[in-house]
Order: sequence, then structure tokens, then C-alpha cells
Amino acid sequence: MIKVLALIAMGWMVFPRPASAQIKLYLKDGSYQLVKSYEVQGDRVRYYSMERSEWEEVPASLVDFAATRRAQTEKQVQQEKVLEEARKVERQNYQLPQNGGFQIAPGVRLPTAEGVYAWDGLRVITLPQSQSSLERDKKRMALNIALPGPILKSRSLVVLPGKEAAVRIFNPQPVFYAQFADGAGGRIELLQIKARKNDREVEGIESSLKGKLSESRSALPLERVQLTPGLYKLKPRQELAPGEYALGEIDQNKLNLDLWDFGIDSPNNVVHH
Repeated sequence: MIKVLALIAMGWMVFPRPASAQIKLYLKDGSYQLVKSYEVQGDRVRYYSMERSEWEEVPASLVDFAATRRAQTEKQVQQEKVLEEARKVERQNYQLPQNGGFQIAPGVRLPTAEGVYAWDGLRVITLPQSQSSLERDKKRMALNIALPGPILKSRSLVVLPGKEAAVRIFNPQPVFYAQFADGAGGRIELLQIKARKNDREVEGIESSLKGKLSESRSALPLERVQLTPGLYKLKPRQELAPGEYALGEIDQNKLNLDLWDFGIDSPNNVVHH
């Protein structure tokens, strides 16, 4: 598969801001709950409420599973369209866009649209958003089942689909620019993520026997400078080893599941067309 070397920052390509809630769990009365994840346990549905930051339950008979799945499918289809646009841009001959935003280098400006951009010294790369999801840690579940009592914390994993990100960067120390009116760049962190067989592990979420949650992730140090209101420059303090990474918004120690993912490759891995 041809790797996507870069998403060219184009004025008409606007990527949505990450939403604070990730899933709409629809009820049969037409309303919905904004949840981070949910699971069916017998005749009950257990979900983590984004509004109240705690686990809650409702009878499964009240949940409209078809509407919930349909909404998730529609969101996934939209994300796939965004990635396809990225692949189309990569296949075209590279042309530096005539951006009218903040100047980051002589003759090089950011787009005016909100988003996260990478500068590798040669081009402005628009980082698309990818939605991660929660899955149960099957190894931890197996250990708990094998033990005489549930003495281990239950654990979930935040994962991104696919073994690697679509966007590949060949500069080991790119500079990132986060441009949002609400100043989200002040809350964005750089995460090193683990490639697995079919996906990428972003972080682990552990739940104690009392239901208290704790999140663990591998964050890398950044130099953070506010350039203008709403615009932040984010530079890794050290070169990044080849591998998978993501920029994520963290608010009150909670990671937003919509991430800007990318990979660092060695220049020897460049695919020539």
C-alpha cells in the first residue's frame, strides 16, 4: 500500500474540532446520552457518562441499539471520506499552497482554518483526525477470571484502528502548530503509541473495585509557545524515534478520543512513485 507522505494544507479542507463526547447512546424515546463507551451486561447497559464522568446503568429495553450503531457508522463513513481525500492529495504533484495565515518560515504560512499542522522543513502538513475507541483488556480479564477473587483492577485500552497512521513524516523533529479559537493548543500533548497486529494502543484506563478511573499514557515533553491568540507552536524537546505517535487534547487528565495521528519514518523508507 502506498504510504501517504503528507496531507497538503488546503484552504477548503476543514477538519472538525474534537467533540467532548464520543458516542451518542440513543434511547427509544428519541433522546440520547453522550458516553465514552458502553457495554451490555445481561438486561442492563452500563455506560461511562461524559457529562457526569462516572459509570451509570439503564435497562437494555430502553436503549435503541439500531440508532446508536447507525450514528457510529455514519461517523466512521465520514472519517473514511476524509482519509480518502488525503490519499488523493498525496497522489497529486506537490505544490506549496498559497496560505494566508501566520508565517512560520520565509514565504511559508499556515492555512487560516482551524486545525493541527506539522512543518517538516519542506512542507505544511495538515494532520487529519482519527477516532480512537475503547476495548476491554482481554489479558487482564483472563487473569481476573483465573484468580479466586477479583483482586486486580479491570482495565480498558484506548486504541486507534490500523497498524500505522496514514500520514508519514521523515523529519525526526517536526514542529506542530495547533490553531483553535478556544486555545486547545494549550491542552494538546504528544503521545507515543504502541503498534500492535491490527491497531495501535494509545493508553490504558484502569478501574478500581470502587469504580475510580485512572488513565496511563506515554507523553513526550514539548516546548509550547503561544504565537497569537488561539495559535500554539509545539516542538518535541528531542528527536522522535521511528514509530507511531499522536497529538491529543487532554482536559482534567482525560484524553479526548479524537486524535491527530502520524508516523515517523526513516528517510530510507520513502516510497518512490
